[in-house]
Amino acid sequence: MAVIEVSGLRKAYQGRAVLDGVDFTVEEGEIFGILGPNGAGKTTTVECVEGLRAPDAGTVRVAGLDPVADHDRVTRILGAQLQESELQAKLTVREALELYSAFHRRPADWRLLALRLGLTERLGTRFGKLSGGQKQRLFIALALVGRPRVVVLDELTTGLDPRARRDTWQLIEETRDSGVTVLLVTHFMEEAQRLCDRIAVIDRGRVTALDTPEGLIGRAASSTVISFTPSQPLDGRELAALPGVATVQETDHRLVITGTDETVGAVLSLLARHRVTAGRLRVVDATLDDAFLDLTAQEA
Repeated sequence: MAVIEVSGLRKAYQGRAVLDGVDFTVEEGEIFGILGPNGAGKTTTVECVEGLRAPDAGTVRVAGLDPVADHDRVTRILGAQLQESELQAKLTVREALELYSAFHRRPADWRLLALRLGLTERLGTRFGKLSGGQKQRLFIALALVGRPRVVVLDELTTGLDPRARRDTWQLIEETRDSGVTVLLVTHFMEEAQRLCDRIAVIDRGRVTALDTPEGLIGRAASSTVISFTPSQPLDGRELAALPGVATVQETDHRLVITGTDETVGAVLSLLARHRVTAGRLRVVDATLDDAFLDLTAQEA
């Protein structure tokens, strides 16, 4: 069942279209990712979902409610961690968590959230004294403290170190497993590939692709990357003519060939025919990075 429905969403600022007919649905209990280049309309999209901006055209529904017309009711079921947020500088972490808990009828135990997000030792610290990463973790806790049915996370782990980022990923997976629907805006491809059940790619105000991470990777121009240093030179034209080859590049005598699974066997056969040894041979699958670059390059 869809808990978020976005249809024909349009928004313009000073006559410039930022969203130009965005359509997608988010199923209950999934982590739905939104990817896109800077300025593509990602944040404007989720701000319309949160009821922070009114669309110029189209419809948005959260659990059947209009985020603008039914804003009070939507805030009871939706938590949000915004891309940019601030609190009063003298407010302590404890005071912020207690304050936000008081806004909700059945809040989560903020002490457990503070522990899970590494904030326990900072409970007495004033907001103005927190590091950027600590502020980010606090805002994630504030987004979850109301036990939301839906949580929107915009640039979830910006400013977090690698360990804190992975701990936060585990928390979000546990949040999804508890039945909460997560709408995640991110520019970290590794984050999207690990967390998201489905991903919408927004570019120039439109959804240009919507699929699972694996499905998007499968759309990449090349699904396999082969790299090696040949024991003797090879003809680039012969390599480019092999089945499935997308690109052939040579840097410092090392060849990098992008293609398909079929390309791997073809390259190995060619090496055997020419009695060429492949030094430091590497064969890797394409990543979400590759798919994202292909999809956004096509639009550009």
